[in-house]
Amino acid sequence: MSSLPTKFSSPPLLPGFVSALEESLGRNVKPTPIQALSLKWLFENNLKEQADGQQKWKEFLLASETGSGKSIAYLLPLLQGLKVSEKPISTPNSESISTKPVSAPEHAPRALILAPTHELARQLSGFAKSLLHDVKLRIMCASRANARNRDQPGFSSEVTAGVSISPSTASPASFPVDVMVGTPVRLMEMIRGRGWDWERASEKESRLQDEERKRERETDPWDTTEPKSVKSLFSNRKRVASKELGLENIEWVIVDEADVLFDPDFQETTRQILADISAARGVPMPEAASTPTSYPFNLVLTSATIPTSLSTYISTHHPDLIRLASPRLHRLPKTLKTEYVAWTHGTASNARWRDVERQVREIWQDDVKEASFQAQGSNKGQPKLSKVLIFVNKSVKVDELGEYLDGKGIKTVALTGKSEDRKKGSNHHLDGFLRERGRRRSHLRDSDSNATALNTSPTSLDPSQAPHVLITTSLLSRGLDFSPEIKNVFIVDEPRNMIDFIHRAGRTGRAGEKGRVVIFGKMKGRGSLRSEEVKKRVGVLSGGASGKRK
Repeated sequence: MSSLPTKFSSPPLLPGFVSALEESLGRNVKPTPIQALSLKWLFENNLKEQADGQQKWKEFLLASETGSGKSIAYLLPLLQGLKVSEKPISTPNSESISTKPVSAPEHAPRALILAPTHELARQLSGFAKSLLHDVKLRIMCASRANARNRDQPGFSSEVTAGVSISPSTASPASFPVDVMVGTPVRLMEMIRGRGWDWERASEKESRLQDEERKRERETDPWDTTEPKSVKSLFSNRKRVASKELGLENIEWVIVDEADVLFDPDFQETTRQILADISAARGVPMPEAASTPTSYPFNLVLTSATIPTSLSTYISTHHPDLIRLASPRLHRLPKTLKTEYVAWTHGTASNARWRDVERQVREIWQDDVKEASFQAQGSNKGQPKLSKVLIFVNKSVKVDELGEYLDGKGIKTVALTGKSEDRKKGSNHHLDGFLRERGRRRSHLRDSDSNATALNTSPTSLDPSQAPHVLITTSLLSRGLDFSPEIKNVFIVDEPRNMIDFIHRAGRTGRAGEKGRVVIFGKMKGRGSLRSEEVKKRVGVLSGGASGKRK
């Protein structure tokens, strides 16, 4: 086997991608292990197959630890593959546009990227745009929250990337989309029309009601009252939007955070999308649940963890899929330190929140001391305080802790799946916490395309005026690239499992940057055995290091 590539170069990359990487990552940056594997397998194999004149669809799993650059590892071969196979498009005139069938979908992309959350979908589309300064392709984010536009249903102009497109002056036919990024549910709405699952839900509920009614009649055979059919609850619901997405041109599908999108909550929708694409391309999939599947498009799965469920799914349905894994898969980054903090005020919520507040303030005290030491007597104004990311297990605790800290003069962003800020069509509700797009960095994912430069005014440095603490659940633990200012992640509730812990902890200490994970728990007395077990399991992930106790 030949050695892995040690630099981003042309070939195999197109020159435009090399320059984009230099602008984003800096000159002479070296590929991470997963990126090197991608350069070898997803590029060299592709060139050989193209040279034979035969199109052979590929299936890969890219698996590596958090913060290791999986986005670049799949975006580069995806975007280059689309550019190489791109057919010249002549500027259409009004006559050619008018001949488009009225029922035809608005968009027919050549690639889909599936992500579990709208926040990650938006961030990925922004990062893809940063790679397309010279190589022109069209990226669109299918966020559910984007405002509708009369020319491009379901989208806002700010999510179109790679080329400058004004939705008010150009139709989808004149500037076709190459890559569509979105969550499985939103993409399915675009494929089948919003409300596609109502009929199925109606039938399921009707069956359940019939079964319940049968049991009731067995108990009281004299009751002949007919219940209101559940179908009537859905009878007034009709599809409020036509089909917006055609699938016949799909050449690539990326399933980001595959361990989530193939878990029980997402698997049905994810697999239905893949089957719909296959059918649209003339290869209907068999309905047998345990049949190996070969899709007529390139399929790339990515994940920082491979739970048993995902491994079993791949072995059953994609036995020929090539698994590419980095050496430190299922390990915490070496630059990430763990620390254990005991509850000192009891385990009731309000008592716990006092301990969390104390830890936040201790971090800021250390920031002030460090700034004073570096200033050495000079007047450099108010010191810049660290941002803190806090994970809890339940949405109600997000709200409780947010209210408590706000009441103590610590302004927070408390985000759950139902938060209104998530519905505004951008990631502005995370400004100051996600990494900025366009800043040269030794890092691997880009931030939201709408992110603005951090304000360094006195108000922005005051934690009572500008949010310095973000509180959330596992909602934001997958894939998002947070600002390097977030050097501290608090795990307030005991992690449900170590996979969940890896993803939460992995929001800091990324790509060689230093980070710290603070794990709260009961360290003495009754109930301390669970905390000790967590400590042992985290130590395994850290390579045997037990972590510091406070």
